[in-house]
Amino acid sequence: MMQIAMEMFIPSFVVMVVMFVATVSAADIFSDALLGLKSEMIDSSNSLYNWVSQPEQNTSGNIISACSWSGITCTKNSNMIIGLDISNKNLFGTISGKHIMLLKDLVNLNLSQNSFSGSFPGEVFSLVNLTSLDISRNNFSSQFPIGISAVQKLVVLDAFSNSFSGSLPEDIAKLENLKVLNLAGSYFEGPIPAAYGSLRSLEFLHLAGNSLDGAIPSELGMLQRLSHMEIGYNNYQGHIPWQLGNMSELQYLDIAGANLSGLLPDHFCNLNKLESLFLFRNQLNGSIPWCFGNISTLISLDLSDNYISGFIPESFANLTNIRLLSLMYNDLTGSVPQGIADLPFLDTLLIWNNYFSGQLPRNLGKNSKLKHLDVSTNSFTGSIPTDICAGGMLSKLILFSNNFTGGLSPALANCSSLIRLRLEDNSFSGEISLKFSLLQDIAYVDLSQNRFSEGIPVDIPQASKLQYFNISYNPSLGGNIPRKLWSLPQLENFSASSCGISGNLPPLSFCRFVTAIELNMNNITGTVPKSVSNCKALQRMSLANNQLTGDIPIEFASIPSLRILDLSYNEFKGELPVEFQNSSSLVLLNVSFNDLSGNIPSDKKFRLMGATAFVGNSKLCGEPLQSCSDLKGNQNIATLKSGRKSSKKPTWVVVLCGGMALFILISVIGIFYLQRERIGRWKMVPYPGLPQLKPDDILKSFSNTSTVETPLSSSTSVCKAVLPTGITISVKKIEWDVKRRTRMEELITQIGNARHKNLIRLLGLCCNNHVAYLLYDYLPNGNLEEKMKRRGDTTLSTWAAKYKVVIGVARGLCYLHHDCYPAIPHGDLKTSNIVFDDNMEPHLAEFGLRTLIQMNGDLVPGKISRTGSVSGTDEIDAIMEEELSKDICSFGEILMEILTNGRITNPGKSMQRKPRETILNEIYDENKVSSSGSDKEEIKLVLEVALLCTRCRPSGRPSMNDALKLLSGLKPQKHN
Repeated sequence: MMQIAMEMFIPSFVVMVVMFVATVSAADIFSDALLGLKSEMIDSSNSLYNWVSQPEQNTSGNIISACSWSGITCTKNSNMIIGLDISNKNLFGTISGKHIMLLKDLVNLNLSQNSFSGSFPGEVFSLVNLTSLDISRNNFSSQFPIGISAVQKLVVLDAFSNSFSGSLPEDIAKLENLKVLNLAGSYFEGPIPAAYGSLRSLEFLHLAGNSLDGAIPSELGMLQRLSHMEIGYNNYQGHIPWQLGNMSELQYLDIAGANLSGLLPDHFCNLNKLESLFLFRNQLNGSIPWCFGNISTLISLDLSDNYISGFIPESFANLTNIRLLSLMYNDLTGSVPQGIADLPFLDTLLIWNNYFSGQLPRNLGKNSKLKHLDVSTNSFTGSIPTDICAGGMLSKLILFSNNFTGGLSPALANCSSLIRLRLEDNSFSGEISLKFSLLQDIAYVDLSQNRFSEGIPVDIPQASKLQYFNISYNPSLGGNIPRKLWSLPQLENFSASSCGISGNLPPLSFCRFVTAIELNMNNITGTVPKSVSNCKALQRMSLANNQLTGDIPIEFASIPSLRILDLSYNEFKGELPVEFQNSSSLVLLNVSFNDLSGNIPSDKKFRLMGATAFVGNSKLCGEPLQSCSDLKGNQNIATLKSGRKSSKKPTWVVVLCGGMALFILISVIGIFYLQRERIGRWKMVPYPGLPQLKPDDILKSFSNTSTVETPLSSSTSVCKAVLPTGITISVKKIEWDVKRRTRMEELITQIGNARHKNLIRLLGLCCNNHVAYLLYDYLPNGNLEEKMKRRGDTTLSTWAAKYKVVIGVARGLCYLHHDCYPAIPHGDLKTSNIVFDDNMEPHLAEFGLRTLIQMNGDLVPGKISRTGSVSGTDEIDAIMEEELSKDICSFGEILMEILTNGRITNPGKSMQRKPRETILNEIYDENKVSSSGSDKEEIKLVLEVALLCTRCRPSGRPSMNDALKLLSGLKPQKHN
């Protein structure tokens, strides 16, 4: 019996052992699958440090060892993996899907905020128990895989911010339980599938920032549970379907930047739960429906940057929950309804660049906590509302380019919450009654182009956070510069041109953060304090057209960042300091029309300034003026002639001739004045480097006739001209809308003040209400495109020559992006816009011009590919970021064109797909680099920078500052 029992027990034991081993092995399959998944990733931060194989352990349960690993969620008895969350762990690589598909019990899968690339594995859709799939903020590319309809339990699908292309996956429409669908921020194209209207459980839909087109399907109006919809930043055709007004649960609707036309649908008035409506940056027209005022739940309404006309409905007084009201950049007319001032929660009102007139509502600010008011570029009259700051929260008051009159509101004088105040280009008058001692947070003040008087407030040094102050073009301002002005600890820009200011320049002992000082066209006397050497951050200083005397301080030459110094039209004496030749940053020095003497130093820096920088100093000689030997000869001849002059001419002859000359002069002025009134008054705005010239001098210099009525024909956009001073210039003609002139002039002024040795100089602007002529330096040595086409051109014959071009372009672009405030996107960076001077130094041409033309053509540059839903400043920042990123991509393309001698078309996209070694070998052959050549590693590094700059995802591209740092390390300073 014992033997029989033993014989029966042994097989049973074996079976139990086999079953135990099988169970443990099955549990380990999941751990092995996760280790296989880890092997496909690049974990540079060692975030998955505890994902390691465990030694075999004696265990009686079906335990999965991976349940103790980070990011893993299991059931309570640790026998089933139901969650995998490896989000935001700085992981890279391509996921195959063969390992992850083994985790068959997964309910939640989160791979978000990493850098996974390649195609997304369709094997994931075999995980039929998934309820949440989050792969957002990665770089998955190619088409979205088919088969997701198999995951019928899916509630959340978030694929935001990837690089998917092709059509939107239509089989998503079969997911009956789906509540959240986010496919925004990729490169999906084609129309939105009408079948998406069948997602009856959907509550959140985000498709913005793709390349979608076609009409918005009216079927979306059937999404009765949808509370949040963002489908903007695409390129649709047609109008907004009125059926969207049927989504009764909708609280948030954003279809901004979507190329939509037509009228605002009346059916939106049915959305009685709507809190946010964003339709800005479209081509909508017609008037605002009166019933919009009945959507009392509205908190944010942004209809800006469209063609909407008519009035603001009086019914807007019923929007008692509204906080943001933005109607800027439309064609609205009339006055602002008084009821707007009674909205209790209104904190942001943006209505700039319309055709509004009349006075602002008299109670504006009295009944709400108003924070941001911008009504600039309209035709408002009257004064600033008395209670504008009554809520105690007003931080931005922007009223420029209107017809406001009178003095500053007493309530504004002590508005302690103010940070930004712009009142320029109005008719304000009287004393500047701001109490700067109470404005402790004020950072930006522009009061230019008004009629203020009684001087700069003496307490301005008490505004401790003031960074920018512009009081220019208030001719009757008068007074002196406050003695302690430069002690302001954060002051960067001080502009007070053409203000009738007198007295001396106060000591500059505490000006360490000041970058710009503009005091030209005043009555300032005395000498320039030697303490100017303390202004270590100073980049631009203009003291032209004053009565300054004494020597030019050599201390200017010790300022490390000084780029522009204009001392023209003063009474400086003595010699030109030779120390200026040691200033590496100086781009423009203008000392014309003083009383300087001696020799111009022979350094090439002075020769490159041109003769206009030194003319009007009769005792000054040397290149680029006449030689010193010629000057002495001319002085001797002049002395002899003066001795022979007769002194016996009757006084009455002189008086008669003078009277006749005066009569003729008055007559000529009258004729030209009448002519200008008929065709529109011309204005001449010189920028650093151009002498003071009249509009007629400019216009006649590039006219084929003696008339200035039509100097350039409408078909002519560019011409070459020679000014009366002998300067050869290039003239660019643009036409502008009167409504947009002020904005465009602001950008042109910024471009005109941009000075860098790798930028072509904008010398001046000559304009009237309809036409503007941009006056540029004329550089006759061709552009990069031409030189790459000429195979025998020596400009690019060696690697050293190519590298000089690379660095020059990088420095110019880096200056535009990082040293200009606000940054200036080039907008059209290409080889034909890189021109060369006499020393074959590259200069960027036409920077900012694309933005300028778009401003005049109702276009806003850029498409936000990684969307946000807030307009105003945030939107502008996002647009700017995208434009700068486009510049960086264009720079990378140019690098590749230089490396390949222009032989490869669209090099960015084609090279990103090629193996790196193949690309390098092609470039080595193209540049005839030997296997032992010392340039080989340098070319390799330049290629790396080019490939970084042309990455598909803008977020993966370096800044121009970083790109320049990488490039600058490749060669010693001798190549600068």
